[in-house]
This record gives sequence, C-alpha cells and structure tokens, in this order.
Amino acid sequence: MASQAEEKRKNNIRKKARRLAIKEGRVKLGSDKDVDHKRPLSKGGSNTKKNTRVISRATNRSEGGKAGGKAVTGKAKRAAGSLGGKASSRKGVPNKK
Repeated sequence: MASQAEEKRKNNIRKKARRLAIKEGRVKLGSDKDVDHKRPLSKGGSNTKKNTRVISRATNRSEGGKAGGKAVTGKAKRAAGSLGGKASSRKGVPNKK
C-alpha cells in the first residue's frame, strides 16, 4: 500500500492533467468528464497530451486503472463467459481453468 505522501503526489499529478485540459479547452470546469490517462500513471504513464484523453466520468471509473484504456463491458464480457478469459467454443459452457 502506498504511503499517504505518495497518494498526495499522485493526486497532484492527476489534478495537473485536469488543469491543463481545462486551460486548453478540452474539458469544462464542472462537467461530468474526466481526464483519463491512456497509460495509467501507476504503470509509468505521463501527463503529456498524447497520454491523456477526455472521457465520461462513468467510463473512466469503470476502467479501474487498466492499461490500454478499454473497459470490458457488455458483449465482450458475455463472450468471455462468467469466469473471464477466452470464450468457450460451446455456447453457454465456460472454459475450465
């Protein structure tokens, strides 16, 4: 678990990304949008414009820090089965692990 000082440092980095996006006009203050890091800060990502994008708050929260920035939802989740992993070749039967 990260120390309180480390968490504060990471939070300041995230706030800086949001301030830059507001300054550039990519997001408005008080909107329901978040500045997302395509490659998460926890995985070595940076605050550069190339690594940030503006997405809805709900989408960003559902990603949970996954690298690649794509949340697995809906059709993709059903295709992978309830246990996750690759989809079974037999419909309705999850893969054995």
